Amino acid sequence: MLKVQEIRELIKLVDNSSINEFVYEHDDYKIKMKKNAEKVIVAEAAPVVTAAPAPVASAPAAPKAVETAAVSAPAPQAAPSPAPVATADVENLHKITSPMVGTFYAAPSPDADAYVKVGQQVSDESIVCIVEAMKLFNEIEAEVKGEIVEILVKDGQLVEYGQPLFLVKPE
Repeated sequence: MLKVQEIRELIKLVDNSSINEFVYEHDDYKIKMKKNAEKVIVAEAAPVVTAAPAPVASAPAAPKAVETAAVSAPAPQAAPSPAPVATADVENLHKITSPMVGTFYAAPSPDADAYVKVGQQVSDESIVCIVEAMKLFNEIEAEVKGEIVEILVKDGQLVEYGQPLFLVKPE
């Protein structure tokens, strides 16, 4: 079975190429990616792990095609953040980014405390959040030792591959 990183690389290659459709079958799983000018189509057959270059609604676990309109990234809002970080300081901060398209969760369950808060110290192995993709909950580690300076997304927000989630002041 392909690893998540290998699937991400396939998505990037298909997205940046002139290929409109890509199918990969091996043993009991199948990955199918299609590109259209206006739509992103993701089809799956169990047990399949698929992802699309644009965020899509959660796909059902049963094998069937899902067709959704492509969603473009929203324009950044000019709303002030609770603890704005100076522009010069941002260059010295480490960004913890989303390794996949999915839903950001700040806590392990709705009634639990958040994994991290602004001002909290983290180690490189500290879990800072969960990104849920296709009913799989992926724990995201800080990957750097330091202090959480800013949380860039809200609980339950859809995130894209490579989107910054946290700013950390490394030690």
